[in-house]
Amino acid sequence: MAGRFEGRVVLLTGSGGGQGRVAALRFAREGAIVVGCDVNADGHEGTRALMAAEGLTLHGMAPVDLGEPEQARQWIEGAAEQHGRIDVLYNNASAARFGPVAELSIEDWRFTMRNEIDLVFFATKYAWPHLARQRGVVLNVSSVAAWGGSKAAGISAHAAAKGAVVSFTRQIAIEGAKVGIRAVSISPGFIATPGTETFMQNAAMRAVILDGVLMDRPGESHEVVSTALFLASSEASFITGTDVVVDGGLLAH
Repeated sequence: MAGRFEGRVVLLTGSGGGQGRVAALRFAREGAIVVGCDVNADGHEGTRALMAAEGLTLHGMAPVDLGEPEQARQWIEGAAEQHGRIDVLYNNASAARFGPVAELSIEDWRFTMRNEIDLVFFATKYAWPHLARQRGVVLNVSSVAAWGGSKAAGISAHAAAKGAVVSFTRQIAIEGAKVGIRAVSISPGFIATPGTETFMQNAAMRAVILDGVLMDRPGESHEVVSTALFLASSEASFITGTDVVVDGGLLAH
């Protein structure tokens, strides 16, 4: 039985771990040709090995620094040349630095903007003509930080960048409607990944992070990726220009 993405080319940023690793596996199991990239070559190769163990293939390359526009362009153009099309761009990769606004360095602010919004713009810009030919989909990963502040950490730069991702998504949905491109953002709450494990092991920090989460637990990567699979599929053909929150009920307060 063919999967939902049989023969479709899905470009996935941040394929080296966390939600990106889960997404690479899940989309490939649904028949997609997954073209990944990551700044971490070892992580990308680790995902490739996991997929190969299931008889699946991870295409793409690493390291790729998507904050460098020429590297983003080369990755996307290479994928389009090799596979002949791009159906989905899944902008999953990001990196942020945190601190109270009065103490956050200019370097850390610029690092966060570069690695949470600039790379989304670069990848989308260069993938756009290929997506238009396929009436494709852009999925951008934002965060509940776009919708509310946090007592847990100084997230001013992260909140600003992820808020920009939501706004950027709305605008490209308007522009994309003219050429058949859908654009949707996903805003996860706190998700359990290898990168957040240390926070979960600290009882006090865990209590602060989960304060207000109605389900009283962190989310899992597969829960975010399941949402992405639906939104990228033809089942979601009437959904564009919106943000889908996956937060265990945090924003219900």
